[in-house]
Amino acid sequence: MSQPLPDIALTRNDGTPDSLGAHRGRVLLVVNTASQCGLTPQYSGLQALQEKYGPQGFEVLGFPANDFGAQEPGSDDEIRTFCETGFNVSFPLFAKASVVGEGKQPLFAALTEAVPEKRGDPEAFRERLRGYGMTPNPDPEVLWNFEKFVLARDGSVAARFAPTVAPDDADLVATIEAELAKG
Repeated sequence: MSQPLPDIALTRNDGTPDSLGAHRGRVLLVVNTASQCGLTPQYSGLQALQEKYGPQGFEVLGFPANDFGAQEPGSDDEIRTFCETGFNVSFPLFAKASVVGEGKQPLFAALTEAVPEKRGDPEAFRERLRGYGMTPNPDPEVLWNFEKFVLARDGSVAARFAPTVAPDDADLVATIEAELAKG
């Protein structure tokens, strides 16, 4: 397990300030999201995780990003409306920001540094992207929309999962449950 992440300043989707430290003490699933991606239906599974495990000290944190195929073109208000009306999302959404490259938000810089490689089958997804004529990001960069980071209650990164790992994936769920069991 990695060291606890610093208390990184965040901005909610509605413009209110937040911080990573404000969520410490909870098991977190940090996910970069997009509204027009083939993986967008994962919002339903993320909300299901929030509903099932939220009462036990779990929280999904959604971070919209327009880094991959311009699949998150909307404003923060449009994104929030889309998530609430299309998927009944109740977990926190944050302001749209980059999760890759030189200008990536500090949270994702810290996450990818803490755990450079992802679980799941990122190579199969990279091959799929190459088949569409795209050049996928190498590790440690975020590969695509819906990459997932599980943070322990102390703020350390317990695991990182490839975008194609669904919210109901047995390994992901077992990781969340194991972190919750640590109290």
